[in-house]
Amino acid sequence: MTGGGGDRAGGWPARWLALSALVFAVVATLNSGGYRYGVGDQAFYLPAVQRHLEPASFPHDRPVIDDQDRLSVFPSGAAAVVRATGMSRPALFGLVYLASLFGLFLAARSLAAALGFSAWAQAALLAALTIKHRVGLTGVNTLEGYAHPRELAFALGVGAVSCVLRRKPAAALGLVASAFAVHPTTALWFGVWVGVALVAAEPRLRAWLVPAAAAAAGASAWAVVWGPLGGQTVRMDGVWLGVLTVKDYLLPTGWPAAGWGVALAYVAAVAGGFALRRSAGLACPREGALVAGLAALLAVFVASLPLVHARVALAVQFQVSRVFWMFDLVATAYAVWAAVDGRRAASFGPGKLAAPRRAIAAALLLVTAAAARGAWVMWVEHPGRSLVRIGLPHDDWQDAMAWLSRTPLDTHVLADPGHAWRYGTSVRVAAGRDVLLEEVKDSAMALYSRRVAARVAERIGALGDFGSLSPEGARALAAHYDLDYLVTDHRLDLPMVYRNARFTIYRLGPPVAPPR
Repeated sequence: MTGGGGDRAGGWPARWLALSALVFAVVATLNSGGYRYGVGDQAFYLPAVQRHLEPASFPHDRPVIDDQDRLSVFPSGAAAVVRATGMSRPALFGLVYLASLFGLFLAARSLAAALGFSAWAQAALLAALTIKHRVGLTGVNTLEGYAHPRELAFALGVGAVSCVLRRKPAAALGLVASAFAVHPTTALWFGVWVGVALVAAEPRLRAWLVPAAAAAAGASAWAVVWGPLGGQTVRMDGVWLGVLTVKDYLLPTGWPAAGWGVALAYVAAVAGGFALRRSAGLACPREGALVAGLAALLAVFVASLPLVHARVALAVQFQVSRVFWMFDLVATAYAVWAAVDGRRAASFGPGKLAAPRRAIAAALLLVTAAAARGAWVMWVEHPGRSLVRIGLPHDDWQDAMAWLSRTPLDTHVLADPGHAWRYGTSVRVAAGRDVLLEEVKDSAMALYSRRVAARVAERIGALGDFGSLSPEGARALAAHYDLDYLVTDHRLDLPMVYRNARFTIYRLGPPVAPPR
């Protein structure tokens, strides 16, 4: 086994590469509980895309959507693709999901090969990456069962890291720039990692990399003082923080000992893995630069802690703890290498090959474990769920939402504040209409705006216990918030306009023409 950063195992035959990519995508989807459209963080992205396609949409919820949308390029880009191609939103998001998985497959395999992993170790790493898990107490999952720009940006970032090892600095910077257009905060951490690694590994490029980094720092300062991040250096008050109490991952200074233990384990795994490979003469020439980039990310995280402790909004919003996602990747890679290739390397030394029996057994064990866990998640934890759901589900909730989707664009709906997780999709996604409160997602979006946080807190208080909502209470809410319809699975003494087997829609405002 040799170091040197080349693809030591050689290229995989095209047919095996394509088949392996397909298997990777299937096992990753199984471990994510299947692919579903319209769930999770798409409660923000899909309404934001709709706002770009139909600017008159969500007149009541515009502050909630726009305060986060102004920080992201993805919704406007997705809307532009839909407008230019006529592609449906479910089809586009399905393609984003596939691009994320196939991109991660290619980038991770390239990274493993550049690190000198054997073909079996490469396969084992890919299997390990299909096992979805939360990264410590960061609030980020390594995989999602739906299309999320963060996942695509991560795949692009891993590709950039591989390009650093392969002496392709222009490609590395191009991939990081592409990631910025998809998910800026994820790209930011890869920008630090790749930038520091290139400065360490490419002496001839320092003359322009350092000025470029200074220019980027200047642009960041402009964004904070005068640009889109202006006003975010304030301290978060009790109202703002009160809406975010369930987001335990936002404030690392409040992590329990176990959370810090996981973070330290990531750092130790990376440092120990690199030390082991270097002592055995197996680290590739630029591997130290890669670890230096991770050390820079760790330094950024440590430097952010006093600001997070002081509840400075911008420091909290950047969620710097998510740098441990990058540590998770490298720690996983080193652990796989140690399990599959490590003993062979220690016994036979650089440039010599050991009998592959143990390596094959270790790799097959990881592949089997990933597939078995995926089967458990899919068919035991979520029995009856289909592997892939391209569009919205055909159920009573979606039937009620279809009725609401035919009402005017300025329709304002009252629903259970937990309707998105309770029934599967949010009113904004399933009906494309304003809703008084979608507590989980609205609270998450409140991270980026105090006015949204105040709005969410006020509406949570006004709604109280939705399950005990009376007709008089519904009318009072309608008068105060200009509500048009109530959708609920409870029977109330209100004018009914639509009913199916489970849900009833009541009119709260003045009579209007029925939907077409």
